[in-house]
Amino acid sequence: MLNKGQIVIPASIRKKYAIRPGNKIHMFEYGKLIYIVPQADDPVDEARGCLPAHPSLSKELLKDRKKERNS
Repeated sequence: MLNKGQIVIPASIRKKYAIRPGNKIHMFEYGKLIYIVPQADDPVDEARGCLPAHPSLSKELLKDRKKERNS
Protein backbone atom coordinates (compact mmCIF):
# COMPACT_ATOMS: atom_id res chain seq x y z
CA MET A 1 0.00 0.00 0.00
CA LEU A 2 1.34 3.42 -0.95
CA ASN A 3 1.14 6.22 1.56
CA LYS A 4 -0.14 9.30 -0.30
CA GLY A 5 -1.36 11.27 2.71
CA GLN A 6 -4.96 10.67 1.70
CA ILE A 7 -7.90 10.53 4.07
CA VAL A 8 -11.27 8.84 3.78
CA ILE A 9 -14.38 10.85 4.55
CA PRO A 10 -17.22 8.54 5.64
CA ALA A 11 -20.06 8.17 3.13
CA SER A 12 -22.67 9.56 5.54
CA ILE A 13 -20.69 12.81 5.93
CA ARG A 14 -19.97 13.07 2.18
CA LYS A 15 -23.69 12.68 1.49
CA LYS A 16 -24.75 15.16 4.21
CA TYR A 17 -22.40 17.87 2.90
CA ALA A 18 -22.64 16.94 -0.81
CA ILE A 19 -18.91 16.23 -1.06
CA ARG A 20 -18.12 14.53 -4.36
CA PRO A 21 -14.90 13.56 -6.12
CA GLY A 22 -13.30 16.71 -7.50
CA ASN A 23 -14.92 19.06 -4.96
CA LYS A 24 -12.52 21.48 -3.33
CA ILE A 25 -12.15 21.61 0.43
CA HIS A 26 -10.30 23.81 2.88
CA MET A 27 -8.37 22.43 5.82
CA PHE A 28 -7.77 24.49 8.95
CA GLU A 29 -5.73 23.65 12.01
CA TYR A 30 -6.55 24.99 15.44
CA GLY A 31 -4.58 23.61 18.35
CA LYS A 32 -4.82 19.85 18.08
CA LEU A 33 -7.91 19.94 15.85
CA ILE A 34 -8.09 19.77 12.06
CA TYR A 35 -11.18 21.14 10.35
CA ILE A 36 -12.21 20.01 6.87
CA VAL A 37 -14.60 22.50 5.27
CA PRO A 38 -16.19 22.08 1.84
CA GLN A 39 -15.59 25.08 -0.41
CA ALA A 40 -18.82 26.98 -0.98
CA ASP A 41 -20.07 27.40 -4.55
CA ASP A 42 -21.17 30.94 -3.72
CA PRO A 43 -19.59 31.97 -0.41
CA VAL A 44 -21.39 35.34 -0.27
CA ASP A 45 -24.79 33.72 -0.71
CA GLU A 46 -24.03 30.96 1.79
CA ALA A 47 -22.80 33.48 4.39
CA ARG A 48 -25.94 35.59 4.10
CA GLY A 49 -27.88 35.54 7.35
CA CYS A 50 -25.16 33.94 9.45
CA LEU A 51 -24.72 37.07 11.59
CA PRO A 52 -27.46 38.24 13.93
CA ALA A 53 -29.49 41.25 12.81
CA HIS A 54 -29.17 42.92 16.23
CA PRO A 55 -27.15 44.69 17.32
CA SER A 56 -26.42 46.29 13.99
CA LEU A 57 -22.66 46.57 13.89
CA SER A 58 -22.75 49.13 11.09
CA LYS A 59 -25.11 51.37 13.08
CA GLU A 60 -22.85 51.11 16.14
CA LEU A 61 -19.81 51.99 14.02
CA LEU A 62 -21.58 55.03 12.55
CA LYS A 63 -22.60 56.18 16.05
CA ASP A 64 -19.00 55.85 17.28
CA ARG A 65 -17.65 57.81 14.32
CA LYS A 66 -20.23 60.56 14.89
CA LYS A 67 -19.16 60.81 18.55
CA GLU A 68 -15.50 61.06 17.50
CA ARG A 69 -16.27 63.88 15.04
CA ASN A 70 -18.22 65.80 17.68
CA SER A 71 -15.47 65.45 20.29
